[in-house]
Amino acid sequence: MAGKIAKSARFGKGTMVGEFCVIGAKVKIGAGCIIGNGVVIHEGSMIGSNVRIDDQTVIGKQPMRAANSAVTKEQELPPAKIGDNCIIGTGVVIYAGAVLGNKVLVADLSTVRENVAVGDFTIVGRGVAIENFCKIGSYCKLETNVYITAYSELEDRVFVAPCVATSNDNFVGRTKERFKHFKGVTVKKGGRIGVNATILPGKIIAEDTLVAAGALVTKDTPARKIVAGVPAKELREVPKEQLLENQEWK
Repeated sequence: MAGKIAKSARFGKGTMVGEFCVIGAKVKIGAGCIIGNGVVIHEGSMIGSNVRIDDQTVIGKQPMRAANSAVTKEQELPPAKIGDNCIIGTGVVIYAGAVLGNKVLVADLSTVRENVAVGDFTIVGRGVAIENFCKIGSYCKLETNVYITAYSELEDRVFVAPCVATSNDNFVGRTKERFKHFKGVTVKKGGRIGVNATILPGKIIAEDTLVAAGALVTKDTPARKIVAGVPAKELREVPKEQLLENQEWK
C-alpha cells in the first residue's frame, strides 16, 4: 500500500485505510472507520468512530488567503473534528477548524470551510459550499449546489433547496466601507428556502418561513409566511399541517 502514514497517527479497532492515503502526525481515527483511496488527513485531525471517508477527500486543509481577501484571516486553527457515524463523500474538502457533529453526511465535491460548525444529523448535499465563520444547526438539509456565504447561521431543521445563493456584501467588492458591514444570512428554526432563491446580505428568514422558488429576498421575512417574487413579498400563511410544530418527527 503506497502512501504515507505518520508514526504518531492512531487508529481504532477495525479501521481500514485504502491505498495512496496520506495521514499526518497526531491524527486520531476511531474504531470501525473506512478510509477510501487517496484520502489526505492533515496533522491533528480527529475522526470519530464508524466514519466513512470516500476516495480523494481532504480533511483538515489549511485555508489559502489571497492578498486582498476580506474574510480569510491569518489565524492559528484547531484541528478538524468529525463526529461519530459520519459519511464523507468523494472529493470533499473539510478545512482545519471545521467541526462536524454525529451522523452528518457530506456528499461528493462539497466544501466545508474553517470556523464552521455543522450539527448532528445534517445533510450537506453534492457540491455544496459552506464558507467560513458559519454555523449550521442539527437536522438541516442543504441540497445540491447550495452556497452558504461567510458569517451565516442556519438554525435547526432548516431546508435549503438546490442552487440557493446567499450573499454577505452589499458593496459588491467596492470601497473600504464594505469591511464594516459584512453580514451573512440567518435562517431561523424550520425555515425553508425554495430552489434557485437568492438571499441578500444580512437578511433574516424567520421561523417556519417558506421562501418560494426563484424568490429574491431583500428584507427580513415574517414568521410562518410564504414569501415569493422579485423582490419577495408576503403571499400567504404557511399551511398549518406544514408547520414544524405539527410534524411527527419534530
